[in-house]
Amino acid sequence: MKQLFIIVFGLVLFGCNKTQQIKEDLKEISSVSEIIYKKGAVVPFAPNIFSQFTNVRDFTISAKESEAYFTLLSPFGELSVIMHVQKDNDTWQEPKITSFSGQYKDLEPFLSPDGLKLYFASNRPVSKDSTIVKDFDIWYVQRDKLGANWSEPINIGAPVNSSLDEFYPSVTYSNNIYFTTIKKELESQDDIFMCEWKDGNYSEPEPLGEGVNTKGAEFNAYVAPDESYILFSGWRRSGGVGSGDLYISKRENGEWLPAKNLGKEINSKYMEYCPFVNKETGTLYLTSRRSHIDKKDAGYTNFEELMNEINRYDNGSSRIYKTDFKDLISKFEN
Repeated sequence: MKQLFIIVFGLVLFGCNKTQQIKEDLKEISSVSEIIYKKGAVVPFAPNIFSQFTNVRDFTISAKESEAYFTLLSPFGELSVIMHVQKDNDTWQEPKITSFSGQYKDLEPFLSPDGLKLYFASNRPVSKDSTIVKDFDIWYVQRDKLGANWSEPINIGAPVNSSLDEFYPSVTYSNNIYFTTIKKELESQDDIFMCEWKDGNYSEPEPLGEGVNTKGAEFNAYVAPDESYILFSGWRRSGGVGSGDLYISKRENGEWLPAKNLGKEINSKYMEYCPFVNKETGTLYLTSRRSHIDKKDAGYTNFEELMNEINRYDNGSSRIYKTDFKDLISKFEN
């Protein structure tokens, strides 16, 4: 009997140790971005949270990195909801649907530099008495202080919004707003426009110069709060790395200089888009469809091994990544 007890006790102890080891392994996996985060490396952001999603559209984060917002979509985009994730005790919590999203197609949130306004694109009705969706407009919610509840959504109105689609707002210290739209008279694809904030009103939209816009598609622009540079996605540009790459253009004397590709350090042979920079930490966040799936010449015979490869973070799903931006931007000094 004593021998049997020792055997059973040993098995239980082994099981407890094994469970603890699994927990440690999972902990290590969940913090992989912190383990390999280094200058020049593009790594997953909060993989323990974002690995559960296959279609994340965009990302914005507060200066103190205590809260973040992103768009969660169904695989084909029928659902598009802005999510909120909070950091407590230095750990990101499970995401929640924001108070203002979930009914209509909402996407591309952008936190203002002071964190008191959150801009986004939506096809929601302008009138509260209507349930008829329209084209995509720029909207925003606001709050009196950090951590307070958001207001009801407010349509930013004309001249920023029009009868056309407006996407991906980026707002600067001066309250100037940059966004993506298509103007048929320009005979080009998506272009990036700016409305200047002057005397309490926005000016008519003006396209950025040839340093940024081309006859092709330029979209998803992040503009530095002081408007010293702009990051944006360019679609299949000559000399590009992938289908959609991130580019940077510096501004001098009010003019946007010819944009430069951020290079293979940032761009993959797939799609990179929706950049956002935390000026306080010098971190660039981006969305990518990069894939490092190992096809293995000999193929797969083990189901678990196959599923691990299919479900890896960088498997072609639209997910959030981050990288150090302080040294990177210095390489593009003129």
